[in-house]
Amino acid sequence: MTRGRFITFEGGEGAGKSTQLRRLVARLQAAGREVVATREPGGSPGAESIRELVLNGAADRWSPVTETLLMYAARRDHIERVIRPALDRGAWVVCDRFADSTRAYQGAAGGTAPGLISALETHILEGTRPDLTLIFDLPTEVGLERAHARAGSEMRFESKGMAFHERLREGFLAIAAAEPDRCAVVDARGDLDQVEAEVWAAVTDRLAVHA
Repeated sequence: MTRGRFITFEGGEGAGKSTQLRRLVARLQAAGREVVATREPGGSPGAESIRELVLNGAADRWSPVTETLLMYAARRDHIERVIRPALDRGAWVVCDRFADSTRAYQGAAGGTAPGLISALETHILEGTRPDLTLIFDLPTEVGLERAHARAGSEMRFESKGMAFHERLREGFLAIAAAEPDRCAVVDARGDLDQVEAEVWAAVTDRLAVHA
């Protein structure tokens, strides 16, 4: 059986990833593919329990290293129970955040040593890596404005301050520049339809899928 494809959505706060993920899933399903939509941290029952710990509470509740370890504990459970089984049966997996978020949030913005993150990627992912990563980019202040406008209960990272989020944006763009074959930067400033068109163009160009 042909392995499925793995697409991840990345970017800072307020970039509109979740809305565009739902739109892409609908288009892929309309093209006749089995699609599993999921998210991180979370996506499996155990990982969702860890999500509650990581995304709630004071900004300084966890150190960046502790956050990194929690994220990778959640990610391993998610891979074992959801992502890998879906890919093995030929389904497409579309995930709101994955390993690049740890590189950017806990690494570039938080200060966790790249060597630790790289070691965790090697031993925890075990080759489960995205075929395509869409990095949603927009000015930091615009993203935070949008994030605060939608304010829900999970606002721990939004409260970390402008300097953190500037480093975060730079971190995501550095990932895109370092891995252009895997990553496509999406201009998230446009309206919903414009951004959807850009996402679909990247998917069709990179993964040869057609409606």
